[in-house]
Amino acid sequence: MADYNRYGYGGYGSTPSAPPASSYGYTTTPSAPPASSSSSYGYGHGGGGYPSSTYPPPPPSSSQAYPMGMGGFLVFPPGTHPDVERAFRAVDRDGSGSIDERELQDALSSAYHRFSIRTVRLLLFLFNKPASHSPSRMGPAEFVSLWNCLGQWRGIFDRYDRDRSGKIEKDELREALCSLGYAVPPSVLELLIANYNNGVSSRGALDFDNFVECGMIVKGLTEKFKEKDTRYSGSATLSYDGFLSMVIPFIVP
Repeated sequence: MADYNRYGYGGYGSTPSAPPASSYGYTTTPSAPPASSSSSYGYGHGGGGYPSSTYPPPPPSSSQAYPMGMGGFLVFPPGTHPDVERAFRAVDRDGSGSIDERELQDALSSAYHRFSIRTVRLLLFLFNKPASHSPSRMGPAEFVSLWNCLGQWRGIFDRYDRDRSGKIEKDELREALCSLGYAVPPSVLELLIANYNNGVSSRGALDFDNFVECGMIVKGLTEKFKEKDTRYSGSATLSYDGFLSMVIPFIVP
């Protein structure tokens, strides 16, 4: 099975170079407000992973619809690589046109890296359509979007895993997140390493599974925060209910 990296990342653009960041927070984006803003923060440019303003991926137009089954055949987005189609079909053993978390874990893990079920559940949450009648299952279009996204994230991980250890340490993680548009402060980096390094203390490091999980959470929570910070000031006022509603979906078993 070929790895993710061969197939780009689904039209979201090429792998971004690390943007300059003079302060911690979110690096600048073309859609950020004018420079007269009083804040020194800007938002991530959204180059890595699910689209910054459109995740989960928007439903296709009627002229590009991908039905789940027509005469027993699945229909994938145009341009889907045959290996990606085969990966989906191989785990859709009942031919239902959708796969559950265990089948998704098998499909992604067979490509390159063994993903934990916790990471798989997070990815299922992030890439499924909000109005899905089966939030615990994923169809072909969402699977292709996820697969291509992971290819881009794999490329970033490998770029900053300079010693080819299969893990990235704190400084490498900082650079990797910065390349995705997120200048994360040292205190948050410490928390990420402590929580996603499989319990290894002191000079911990993250493998690809942990990198995907913590990176997707940073990105997802930032996007949710942006919805509240309408002035792009780097701060927002949240109600207690709003805070819980924003954070709890990212806390997966």
